[in-house]
Amino acid sequence: MTIIDISMPIQTSMPVYKNRDEKRPIIQVVRDFVSGSVYESRLSIDMHTGTHIDAPLHMIEDGGDLAVYPKERWVSPCTVLDFTHVKDGITEKDLMQRDILSGEFLLLKTQNSFYEGFNPDFVYLERTGAEYLLETGIIGVGIDSLGIERSQPGHETHKTLLRERIMILEGLRLKEVTEGRYILIAAPLNIPGVEASPVRAFLIDRGFFNL
Repeated sequence: MTIIDISMPIQTSMPVYKNRDEKRPIIQVVRDFVSGSVYESRLSIDMHTGTHIDAPLHMIEDGGDLAVYPKERWVSPCTVLDFTHVKDGITEKDLMQRDILSGEFLLLKTQNSFYEGFNPDFVYLERTGAEYLLETGIIGVGIDSLGIERSQPGHETHKTLLRERIMILEGLRLKEVTEGRYILIAAPLNIPGVEASPVRAFLIDRGFFNL
């Protein structure tokens, strides 16, 4: 069985959205073997740090927290599509040319996976692309940037998807992933009432499950 980790490591030097210091995780050692007999540390983290999933509450008042998503969706058939040729936004026209399966999670591999830091001109999912995905019957969409949209004052991409409870998974690392079909494992932390959560995301070859 081949397991591919597609998560960003959580560390103080990691890329954060728009390089905002308030979004940088803080890891503090509270006990060590010099002062005692155990080693313990504390993590202060923004819910949108690294690889994370958005709930409707992120963009929609009273939209609901992560509990609106059935837990069965955290383990899902998944298709990775390669859009590394796209320079700006992934549009309806780009997506119409691809085979997208209903009931699956869709992951968008772009040039973003080849940048180590935060690129303000990251490739994103354009509004028409989000609207098209509503018609395909997918359960979620992921992308290898810290945001699925860029320069959208009305947050059209987020709202189009989240209104229909299509899960948004951001901050993926897909550099070593080839286009194809996988099983995605991407479970959020069990924190009620929040608008997002970091996840540890993996891809598993579907051949292992004879799917």
